[in-house]
Amino acid sequence: MSWRTVVITQHSKISYSGRRILVQTDSDNFEIPIDDIQVLLIATTRAVITSAAMAELTKEQAKIIFTDNSGEPVSEMVPLYPNNRSNEILNAQMAWSSNRKGILWTKIVSEKMKLQTFVSESLGNNVEELQDEISKLELNDQSNREAVVARKYFKEVFGNDFSRHNFSPVNSALNYGYSIILAMVNREIVKNGYLTELGIHHYSTENNFNLGSDFMEPFRPIIDFWVANQKFEEFTQDVKFGLVELPNLEIRFNGESMILRNALTKYVSNCLKFLSDKLKTVEIGVELPNEVQNNALNDHV
Repeated sequence: MSWRTVVITQHSKISYSGRRILVQTDSDNFEIPIDDIQVLLIATTRAVITSAAMAELTKEQAKIIFTDNSGEPVSEMVPLYPNNRSNEILNAQMAWSSNRKGILWTKIVSEKMKLQTFVSESLGNNVEELQDEISKLELNDQSNREAVVARKYFKEVFGNDFSRHNFSPVNSALNYGYSIILAMVNREIVKNGYLTELGIHHYSTENNFNLGSDFMEPFRPIIDFWVANQKFEEFTQDVKFGLVELPNLEIRFNGESMILRNALTKYVSNCLKFLSDKLKTVEIGVELPNEVQNNALNDHV
């Protein structure tokens, strides 16, 4: 099973040969078994990648993410025709019941807000207002408690002057981290044979990842927690490396200890099975450790 997140940060050529991805830099050469790669993050505009490497990585359902000059993720590759996509799966997705979508979205929102409350409280804030809003949650979040909680939560966590609409280093880090989680969720959706475009709550015609945007919500506060516990004035490479390493963070999911990337695999599979009427119910329980590690990246070039 693939597990590595590989980040390219300097001038290099990325090619393919004999089930290995070859990375040639100005000073060194690296070989990485293609079966090991879950995400290839090209965090520079000075790298080139061959079509053979892109094709083989896509066949293995590895995510390839590209960034712009500022290091912000701007696009990712999604396979057009996964090996396991079938008419049966697509028909099932098109037929997902409104009731099951509403139940799942309610659970997603509830768990997201609970984890947001934990993050805020861990930073020393009084969370009574957040808890009060959570108690008002209705089926399918018809009163949009998610947005109400978010407005209060971000100011509690990042300060009263904070806005998600500016271009601060904090927002850059949050967006970078969210993009990594989204890419991993999208990978699991595609791996299971479903379309990322058809969401249960997000329905934007301009978003090719509506379903991924839905599913990732309970895990967003993990990024918030990590960023809030770091002290940085600029969005540096070290910050990016720390965020890329977060999928290897050990969390508790539905009462079991596991690393985040494995939790995402299990979570997405359960959600898809529930929506397709293969599970009677679905549990979503995401818990963070008391401290989020700030490890260096395990594979960066």
